[in-house]
Amino acid sequence: MKHSMTTLTESREPATAPAPPPVVHAAAMLWLSAVAFGAFEAALMIGEQLSEGTAVMDLLPGAGFRLAVFAGAIFLALRLRAGANWARWALAGTLGVFGTLSLVIEPVRWLLDGGSIAAAVSGADAMAWVFAASRILHIVAVLGALTLMFQPRAGAYFRSA
Repeated sequence: MKHSMTTLTESREPATAPAPPPVVHAAAMLWLSAVAFGAFEAALMIGEQLSEGTAVMDLLPGAGFRLAVFAGAIFLALRLRAGANWARWALAGTLGVFGTLSLVIEPVRWLLDGGSIAAAVSGADAMAWVFAASRILHIVAVLGALTLMFQPRAGAYFRSA
């Protein structure tokens, strides 16, 4: 009788999901890193605008939107790590496409309007270098996450989850 009790107890325990393969784990960590870089960049921009005299109330809508995007990205990255294929596609479509465009459109537009990289580099202060480094790492994190989450091992994981 004792043996059947153990069997009954074991069958009621929830099945644990398979651990994500390294490519999916790394992709999720890169998405979380991208969020951290984005939050850092937002803090730099808000700090700069406040120092220029922009009213806090004028910054709230943009800051609120960014906070919502960051929260959504964190949620999706955690669901991605847990094997939710829909989260993979949501990340790819929203932050992978539109998020990346939002990161590169301003510098591309500036270059198309005749901006000079040499002039920008020679005139950059410490804050510009910090922001540029963060933006580059942000873009690299997004592109790395996109690449990793569509690797064959990742696809197999999402099909099995």
